[in-house]
Amino acid sequence: MTTTGLGSLPGEDVREWMKVVLDAVDIPFLPELPARPYGDMLSRAVAVLGDLSADLQPAGWRLTGGSDPRSSLDQRRARSVLQEDLDVLEELADGYTGPLKLQLVGPWTLAATVELPRGDKVLADHGARRDLADVLAHGLNDQVAEVRRRLPGVEVLVQLDEPALPAVLAGAVPTASGWSKHRSVDGPGAVELLARVVEAADPATTLVHCCAARPPIEVFTKAGAGGVAVDVSLLTEPAWEQIALAVEAKTTLYAGLVPTTGPIPDPEQAAAPLVRTWRNLGLDPELLKQVVVTPACGLAASPSPSDARARLDLLRAVVDALGEAAEA
Repeated sequence: MTTTGLGSLPGEDVREWMKVVLDAVDIPFLPELPARPYGDMLSRAVAVLGDLSADLQPAGWRLTGGSDPRSSLDQRRARSVLQEDLDVLEELADGYTGPLKLQLVGPWTLAATVELPRGDKVLADHGARRDLADVLAHGLNDQVAEVRRRLPGVEVLVQLDEPALPAVLAGAVPTASGWSKHRSVDGPGAVELLARVVEAADPATTLVHCCAARPPIEVFTKAGAGGVAVDVSLLTEPAWEQIALAVEAKTTLYAGLVPTTGPIPDPEQAAAPLVRTWRNLGLDPELLKQVVVTPACGLAASPSPSDARARLDLLRAVVDALGEAAEA
């Protein structure tokens, strides 16, 4: 069992957080600091869209209809923040060998969030959302290649964040007017678009993260993802049944066990829900040793950097508690 974080962290000091994640978790990751201008996950995704121009409007990011990124000041600023973060990563992780995780918004959440030039969501246009996914895939491929060039000793893992996918599948994403909802997307369609981006990285080292009561695990695995990241405290029984099938098929479970806010539990308390459900499902205890322990979700909502650090520090103790449970 190993540990990692899910990306977002509080505060604005990326240099200090990069030092922390290189020490506190087994799989370091490139921190996302949404408290900074252009430091949130959507801005980071827009930064890698090499062939699409986008601008930041009061309602959020909107495609501008041009293919020249220089036409967007906001996009240039988002790219500058990302490049600064990669410079810090290269400096502080010099000589590091082992796994390193990057996070990027997945194609469905991006399509459900970013607007077309005329103002509706990209989700409304089949061709536009396919083009957006292809550009995102190309940008991800370039980013992975850049990190490997800067840090040749790392094994890059990619986390695709898809918090909006359950709403996309349910037809629950509001239109621009707010008076209706976008048409639901069927399972095969969801798989096809997600697979475009998964394949751009490396399916064996790509995980999909979705903190929902019923994350669409089957969509993630059929798209080729090698791992799924969930908030264990939210999961319903049907979701656990899908997770059990995925785990038995050798999909890596990134189990969100440490809450992001509220009292910090002791390691046994944090591990207990996963151990209990594992036994109830009749899963092989040996498979528990393949779990990656994470916070329940991103830690940007933590009340302070020190609180977030304490939650990251707890992860390895939770691994020890799970290990004892697996041996029992």
